[in-house]
Amino acid sequence: MTGIAEPTAVVFLPFAGAGASFYHPWSAFAGDSLRVLPVQLPGRERRIDEEPYRDVTAAVDGVLPDLLEQLGDTKRVVLFGHSLGAVLAYELAHRLVAVPGVEVLRLFASGSTEPRTPRPGRATGLTDDEFVDRVRQFAGFSDEALDDPEMRELILPTLRADVEMHESYVPSSPDPLPVPVTALRGADDELVSAAQAEAWATATSAGFELVELPGGHMYLADSGRELLALVDRAVHGG
Repeated sequence: MTGIAEPTAVVFLPFAGAGASFYHPWSAFAGDSLRVLPVQLPGRERRIDEEPYRDVTAAVDGVLPDLLEQLGDTKRVVLFGHSLGAVLAYELAHRLVAVPGVEVLRLFASGSTEPRTPRPGRATGLTDDEFVDRVRQFAGFSDEALDDPEMRELILPTLRADVEMHESYVPSSPDPLPVPVTALRGADDELVSAAQAEAWATATSAGFELVELPGGHMYLADSGRELLALVDRAVHGG
């Protein structure tokens, strides 16, 4: 909007198995007031040869220096994460609020139970076939790459690491986040209920809202434009 010298950076954290490319098309919906900045974790896409993280704290500590470099002069930051990405974004928010000059405006936590609630069900330790079936239940959709033997062999180690990271997650701080939180879910999500999303209210001391959009657990796959508009309204008004 008018009067904003630098666009607000919207930092996107990936769901399990996803890379930064999932969010790249959303730049087309950002306009001049928002800057789409997806985080690329190791073990996928251009970082496919790097060892993936298996611990949320290690992942956040690892991405923070590169993120601060990418932010440059952009000091107004919004964090957005879906499923695994929501707890990564929550932990990253705790780090960023302690960085001088950085203003964390809001956390958007999508498709996730609040941080202190363990992720329901477990896939860690299952055989490959059992693991893939369980992940499909978790995700609420089937990734076609998992049906191709060569692609499955390529992506399964990172997907396993991501799921282990999510299932073993314990918040690093008992303190609520001093940043407003918007919890998001698909209205037909069978994995995260409205009550579970509403519980994110306990994770913040600075204001909360729950927003439901049409669709299931992966509603965001078709909602980039709507989500960027929602972020813009929450941050800049209008």
